Amino acid sequence: MLTSGKISYEIGGNVEATPFGGVFAMHRLVTRLGLVKAIDAELKLLKIHLPYHESDHVLNLAYNVLTGGTRLEDIDRLRNDVPYMNGLGAKLIPDPTTAGDFLRRFTEADLLVLMNVINSVRPQLWRGRGQDLIGPVAYLDVDGTIVPTTGELKGGMDISYKGIWGYAPLLVTLANTREVLFLVNRSGNAPSHLDAAGWIDRAIELVAVHRGQSAFVRGAGDFVHVGGAAGWAAWCVGAAGMVVLGGCGVRW
Repeated sequence: MLTSGKISYEIGGNVEATPFGGVFAMHRLVTRLGLVKAIDAELKLLKIHLPYHESDHVLNLAYNVLTGGTRLEDIDRLRNDVPYMNGLGAKLIPDPTTAGDFLRRFTEADLLVLMNVINSVRPQLWRGRGQDLIGPVAYLDVDGTIVPTTGELKGGMDISYKGIWGYAPLLVTLANTREVLFLVNRSGNAPSHLDAAGWIDRAIELVAVHRGQSAFVRGAGDFVHVGGAAGWAAWCVGAAGMVVLGGCGVRW
């Protein structure tokens, strides 16, 4: 049964609050790592920076996803969130239309530049607090996935073996820290192992060169067809490691 007791009310002054407080810690991290400056230095998509730089657009899109956004239009809720804007020290952030124009400027080469820029600052984390997470062996997971789309005329979309229209991107992740190192979009009917060898090479180089350790590559059965295992062995000559692809191991 409901009962009633003594209740006290307190009336305070104006208080600014936002449910997205974690974004501020993330923004502080990417700033301290030098990612903001690295993006502006390497990614050349804008001829004039009035008022936004490339990093403003990239981070705006990333923070939209981090705060639960699923489309460009969701950026508007952040633009109208005063505590959010104050927390980032921003007077303006790109609106959905401006963000869409920025995305249309990307070519495949530009996407690779952006991924490489992000990967260039990861070793700072791996040498710091992430060192305990990685340990002596870096585990690289390689697989394809299915991303459905509601668009009917999107370039490159196709029907997957499951009958789903969309894309079949390739994911190369560092399992130790759950970081996505490389994301490669492909047609919806692409097999999991398609064009995977080159991206596996890049991932092994990233973790082996910066960590000086062995890499353990894991993939589904189809990945035994990608080839290049002998080349991967050259990365860690003399080290105790193994490349495992669909249960087929190559030790070096």
